Amino acid sequence: MSNENKDQFRPEDHENDHFLLTTVVGSYPKPKWLNRAKELYEDPDHSFDEDDFQEAEDDASRLITQEHERAGLDVVVDGEMRRNEMVEFFAHRIEGYEFNGPVKVWGHNYFDKPSVVTEVEYDESWLVDEYKFIADATDRPVKVPITGPYTLASWAFNEAYEDDAELSYALADLVNEEIEKLVEAGARYIQIDEPALATTPDDHAIVGEALEHIVEGIPEEVRIGLHVCYGDYSRIYPEILDYPVDEFDLELANGDYDQLDVFKDPEFTADLALGVTDVHVAEAESVEQIEENILKGLEVVPPEQLVLSPDCGVKLLPRDVAYGKMANMVEAARNVEAKLDAGEIDVEPGAATPADD
Repeated sequence: MSNENKDQFRPEDHENDHFLLTTVVGSYPKPKWLNRAKELYEDPDHSFDEDDFQEAEDDASRLITQEHERAGLDVVVDGEMRRNEMVEFFAHRIEGYEFNGPVKVWGHNYFDKPSVVTEVEYDESWLVDEYKFIADATDRPVKVPITGPYTLASWAFNEAYEDDAELSYALADLVNEEIEKLVEAGARYIQIDEPALATTPDDHAIVGEALEHIVEGIPEEVRIGLHVCYGDYSRIYPEILDYPVDEFDLELANGDYDQLDVFKDPEFTADLALGVTDVHVAEAESVEQIEENILKGLEVVPPEQLVLSPDCGVKLLPRDVAYGKMANMVEAARNVEAKLDAGEIDVEPGAATPADD
């Protein structure tokens, strides 16, 4: 895998010599009317039918994609407007899963946890139509987030395989098949989401093996990222550097960068997609604050290895706050690029500081 495949996402009219790619992790707040449309569609006494609901989803997908454009993001998604929950969405599309009702997971929260009851099989494409719709709605590159096989295995009842490792590898083969179809459709940026890795870091070898299955036969110009939510990163670093991915998307703003030093030794050899806004804070950080956060990333990797995004999906935030975080992040990125061009930031291998005035 080559880190150079980031340059394909650089806008032709980019004004700075340096380029810090800006993107999002995936989810975004749904317009309230889309949730209302879903209620009407699911109401047997209402005439709001499948075509009506699809039109509503199409409108929301186009709207949020363009909202990401307006914020200035280099790579966009549609905020997962057609997806409900990150495991449930895929489990409904994979042969071998079935649902038996909600399961209490913590406190008063319930999760529609599926069961794997027979061998998993690939039926029809999960995301190609979604990708094509978004790509048609924008001139910008589109990233495709996919829930990873380890999380798809861990967050389900396994009634068909010897253990979660065996199930993870079987699912990884299906993810590989889906990525091949996405690549055929034009996708060049795939993000594998593995939130379960943060809660069970001892299984990092299983995730690594699953990723080997996922990237089998995928062309080098296709950028593969891995998103890992907040956890004890020291338990998976530096082992994750052996994973066959181009970038690691890490949640660090939430912990006020208290784990940043974990990634300084040994040297971080992949690209770092750094969380520079905290999705758990319901107000947009200032441009100046985000600039400071970007400098944290430059302590770990040089500018050519840095990508910028929120910590995680922003779907639980008020929509105006989510937009403010995106827009301020883009402005901060362009400011830091200009300062790098002007030599106002001293970048040493593994360190970055504002140059002396």
